[in-house]
Amino acid sequence: MPRDSGRRTGNLYRAKRYNRRLRRVFYPSAQINIIRDGPYRDYHLAKRSQGRKHVHAVAGLTRRRVDVLSALLRDNRVVSPGLSATHAA
Repeated sequence: MPRDSGRRTGNLYRAKRYNRRLRRVFYPSAQINIIRDGPYRDYHLAKRSQGRKHVHAVAGLTRRRVDVLSALLRDNRVVSPGLSATHAA
């Protein structure tokens, strides 16, 4: 009996590597952030210039944003609106 989502045929097991609820929150957020000028749009355009498709570039941006959130939680830091991604590191 297949235990996958049903969208892909031949995929019998659901992946366990990431939290789907977290992904459902960050993916639309990443899509909105690529509309405005800023570091997220620059990252998306850089991935597109490397030959990645839009969906894969947004997925990469989503992973990057989740990594930033994880680092903030790990280090017990708060987000400062004046700091960009390059200054936060």
